[in-house]
Amino acid sequence: MIFSEKPAVTAGAFTTSLFPSAPVIYDERKLKATSMVRTVVVNTGNANACTGERGLCDTKRTAELAAEALSISVEEVLVASTGRIGIPLPMDLIEKGVGLAAAALSPDGGADASEAIMTTDTRPKRRESTISIAGREIRFGGMVKGAGMIAPKMTVPHATMLAFITTDAAVDPAFLASCLNKSVSDSFNKITVDGDMSTNDTVLVMANGEAGNPILSADSPESAKFADALTRISHELAMDIVLDAEGATKFVVVKVSGAATDADAALCAEAIANSMLCKTAWFGGDPNWGRVLAAAGYSGAEFAAENVSLFYDDKLVVKGGADAGTPETELEKTLSKDFFTVSIDLGAGKRATEMWTSDISYEYVKINADYHT
Repeated sequence: MIFSEKPAVTAGAFTTSLFPSAPVIYDERKLKATSMVRTVVVNTGNANACTGERGLCDTKRTAELAAEALSISVEEVLVASTGRIGIPLPMDLIEKGVGLAAAALSPDGGADASEAIMTTDTRPKRRESTISIAGREIRFGGMVKGAGMIAPKMTVPHATMLAFITTDAAVDPAFLASCLNKSVSDSFNKITVDGDMSTNDTVLVMANGEAGNPILSADSPESAKFADALTRISHELAMDIVLDAEGATKFVVVKVSGAATDADAALCAEAIANSMLCKTAWFGGDPNWGRVLAAAGYSGAEFAAENVSLFYDDKLVVKGGADAGTPETELEKTLSKDFFTVSIDLGAGKRATEMWTSDISYEYVKINADYHT
């Protein structure tokens, strides 16, 4: 449970899946009605997705339980869930859990909260930072869960991935929403583990104004500093998800340059980053560059094959669409590292992008084969 002692301006980004979970539906409706929130209640082990009208009623009841426990309005409560899809919430456990969480609230509870929201994560993931605006110290804190079923595509206001960021800055609601939109585009929407978007992906940012700074808007002198700080902590949390990806042994940056359009750059990067053949080759340290070119070729991006170059880190792999002649032993050294970059230049323009992904290992298969049972 996340609790603000005063109402906080809140913005959210949610999954674009056509099967959004009940909490996603509930939160989107709430944030369209009001941006002022004090509490977020999170449960793990049950996604409360594909649960129909009962799921929506259970979400509403969860919010009511939190409001009762904290003596606040139910309109000030949001809900998030993660876990197995298609199973109704065990409301007897939820009721008990809400009461226990409310009683356990503490200014020092961030570490416990980041552990409590884990599912297949191997470690809690949290970040913090501080900036100065108008002579006031502005603090940011963030926590995220997610290790598999990660390929977010979120919009504001409307990936499993849950992210919660809090700040004591005073911020105009419209400006906060625009900052979140940019930060999500530059961070969470650039990661993929397995190419599967969740029904529950949610990012929430709460700003309660306790820092006492003049209210920030798009026209404020230091608005860019706030926006950059939000993007930076989002970037760190997004990278933490990939670093803790289910069964992952390697962090891979896929860079695409020389694209004719932004859309082409994104198509190419997503195809390579999500390719099971590429990801299994990376796990084995196999410099099978044909798989990278194949993914680029079917991505839908427009380019001429004879203009393409490919690099593993700084080692030239492909030139003019064909083998550049770099010894495979040199390429194997690069792909044996825990962190490396796959860069492809399409030679078709000046647009570029990148994505952050992981390899796919035997352990990933084991985790997801056994997840249900």
